[in-house]
Amino acid sequence: MFFKTGKINEFRLWGLLLTLAGMGIMILGTAGILLWGRQGQLIAGIFLILGMISMMGSMAIYFWAGMLSTSAVILKCPECGKQTKMLGATDRCMFCKTILTLDPNLSNTQTSLEQKS
Repeated sequence: MFFKTGKINEFRLWGLLLTLAGMGIMILGTAGILLWGRQGQLIAGIFLILGMISMMGSMAIYFWAGMLSTSAVILKCPECGKQTKMLGATDRCMFCKTILTLDPNLSNTQTSLEQKS
């Protein structure tokens, strides 16, 4: 994981970044009309299509994260005591970022996982 967050929250973060990038690309595209007039309409059209593709990718990531969230294991974090969702063999608490696992073989290597991150 790139950031020290839960996997579901990381998917949502990438969806948000794609949404913001798509909106920024669309705004830059419409600025082409102001800068170049009639010739800028082609640039605006291209940038609007690229922004729309980015927004559609964002929608797909949000849908995927939602589907993963429905099948995630819900457990209580031993550190903060709040309910959190876990994907895979190891994941982080959504609230306190504690590394969680249900696999007894991986529970002994908790300190080595924290050192790698």
